[in-house]
Amino acid sequence: MRLLTRALVTVLAAATVAAGGPSSAVPRNPDDRTIAHVLNRAGFGARPGDIERVRGIGLQAYIDQQLYPERIPDSALAARLAALDTLNKSSRELAGEYFEPAQRARQQAKLQADKDPSMNPSTDDAAKTRTPEVMAAQRKARQVIENLSDQKILRASFSDRQLEEVMVDFWFNHFNVFAGKGMTQVYLTEYERDTIRPRVFGKFRDLLGATAKSPAMLFYLDNWQSADPAAQDRMMDVGRRRRARFGFMAPPQNPQRPGGAAQGRPKRGLNENYGRELMELHTLGVDGGYTQDDVINVARAFTGWTIDVPRQGGGFRFEPRLHDPNEKVVLGHRIKAGGGQSDGEKVLDILAASPATARFIATKLARRFVSDTPPPALVDRAAKRFHDTDGDIREVVRTILTSPEFFAADAYRAKVKTPFEFVVSAVRASGAEVDEATPLAQAVRQLGMPLYMCQPPTGYADRADAWVNTGALLNRMNFALQLVSNRMRGVRAGTSLAGDALAGDVSSTTAATIAKATDARQTAALTLGSPEFQRR
Repeated sequence: MRLLTRALVTVLAAATVAAGGPSSAVPRNPDDRTIAHVLNRAGFGARPGDIERVRGIGLQAYIDQQLYPERIPDSALAARLAALDTLNKSSRELAGEYFEPAQRARQQAKLQADKDPSMNPSTDDAAKTRTPEVMAAQRKARQVIENLSDQKILRASFSDRQLEEVMVDFWFNHFNVFAGKGMTQVYLTEYERDTIRPRVFGKFRDLLGATAKSPAMLFYLDNWQSADPAAQDRMMDVGRRRRARFGFMAPPQNPQRPGGAAQGRPKRGLNENYGRELMELHTLGVDGGYTQDDVINVARAFTGWTIDVPRQGGGFRFEPRLHDPNEKVVLGHRIKAGGGQSDGEKVLDILAASPATARFIATKLARRFVSDTPPPALVDRAAKRFHDTDGDIREVVRTILTSPEFFAADAYRAKVKTPFEFVVSAVRASGAEVDEATPLAQAVRQLGMPLYMCQPPTGYADRADAWVNTGALLNRMNFALQLVSNRMRGVRAGTSLAGDALAGDVSSTTAATIAKATDARQTAALTLGSPEFQRR
């Protein structure tokens, strides 16, 4: 059975709505195109032999299996990851073993250079600290992000839990943090491993709450420093009363600093970054109906949500002395005074239950799995499923992957692969064996998508216009040629990929181009560089 026509999609979608519950449009006897479509959307593309393997399992059974990754054995992947030393370490261990030594080495080198300028006459602080010891310590610190990038490539390339890897990529991008911002890098391994990965098919409210308390998010969006502007005055007043109670004199004030030394330091104040991004990017969406007053009140609710000893890799801590204890109003909901940490929890409850959040998340998932402009009827059904199941992500994804719109002819190859998706799908299609994933991560960076290094909280774009231009396509072709020519360190690619890579479905122009190849490797490179392979 080929992909569904537009008229049949309309009929099946109407039947799904009329049935009042989830139903499946998964074809019972799918052709190669349909199976390849599922492998490209619910995973990172076909490996040699995958289309026949899925046909043997049955397409519906395959989708059901992917929705429960914990039931899929994946021991071979674990063996590939075993050599990446940092993946199972805690943030405290990473801070103590990798990041703090690099910082101490820089400080020691600068101190030594300042004490004896003849050792390094440069006036540039960076040059002063460019000693062999510092550079060695910095190389070791970089290993943390390198290991994380390598595991992302390896998981997407070789895990049999393909849909789980798609969802980890989706949710990390949705709740994006930037590795290049200060101490965020210390927390990144735990963030993906312990915050995102275990919750990708769970309840959205649980995932939302876990990211809100993650030190990676707290540091990245500066909430760890957010405090009630009146908190410092309150603490000083408490100190004065305590001293008066026990008969101690207040310390003399510094005449150069009116109000005393403590007042000479900048006050910690309210930071709205997390409150704004929580509503605009994580839940309601930019058109979700919130106001600037809502942003302020949400920020007030999260004052005191901070990090315990951040430079040492400490975890979440609620500091009541920094919290705004007064009443807040968020989206018309009144949060009573004196709630402490529960103020933030109530905000998360309000946002997770909002119909705007259901629609925003449904839209983003439909965009990821179906098309850049997801069909409104599908978004409606996915949003309803989100609402009816109290934000059950697995059920929302099931609704999309088994929908008539997902199998519609106009959804086929409607999405352009990101650089990450392209590189991983090329590794899979070529049947490559990877002993060292770092060159592949470097290739993704060179194609414009450095892993874990997206600076804005929006994450990387999931639309074609962000990735399609003449230069980008030329760079992809060069990567394909480098891959199949075995010119990448630690990567050995095969060449018998034409069948599963494109499911035997190419334009006459592409077929004519590939036919001009003079050997198997050139055929493979032209296949991976073809317009059809750039899409999923």
